Amino acid sequence: MELLDRINELCKEKGISRRQMEKEAGLGTGSTSKWKGGFRPNQASMKKLSDFFGVSVAYLQGESDFRTEQEAIIQGWNKTIDTQVLADETKKYEKGQLIPVLGTVVAGIPLEAVEEILDWEEISVKLARTGEFFGLQIKGDSMSPRMIEGDVVIVRQQADADTGDIVIAKVNGDDACCKKLIKHEDGISLVSFNPNYEPMYFSNQEVLDKPVTIIGKVVELRGKF
Repeated sequence: MELLDRINELCKEKGISRRQMEKEAGLGTGSTSKWKGGFRPNQASMKKLSDFFGVSVAYLQGESDFRTEQEAIIQGWNKTIDTQVLADETKKYEKGQLIPVLGTVVAGIPLEAVEEILDWEEISVKLARTGEFFGLQIKGDSMSPRMIEGDVVIVRQQADADTGDIVIAKVNGDDACCKKLIKHEDGISLVSFNPNYEPMYFSNQEVLDKPVTIIGKVVELRGKF
């Protein structure tokens, strides 16, 4: 199977067009249309495709039927080792990677430079491939009853989000807060789950002037007892 066939197959699985994939993966518009008849794009483009789809370059180029190196290793082991050993190794790969749980988040400071790490949480390899993540410990009761003080949210770092998303935001340089984002034509609202807290509305100009900064999107809640 040629590169373009692999790309078409992966785009179909994601439910997106090649044109949309090119845009989201950071490739030139229409660039994949040239990849026919054994043509190979440069290494930078292959890396972008590999990262975007979460598969190996070897799989994209048709050199392997396994989507990841881990899958190839595990499938190979399946023929030579007993079931228990295979299960143990599979669990090791499924365990994923550790991310720091922070008490506060400062916009613009790389996570590796943050010293206030309260704990560590584990996320799956599949999730980890979709971006950079950190955990944040919930403080106060503004997001109760769904989120209570001490719970941890798993956050993907990003500077924007869609209306209805739960986000981590900073207002006027204050500590990061967890709120539901609602977008309006003339501004945004940061809304608490707890009805005792009024929504915080900011005009488009106030978003720029204060500023109001989106740090990330909450993708998972982990309750603590």
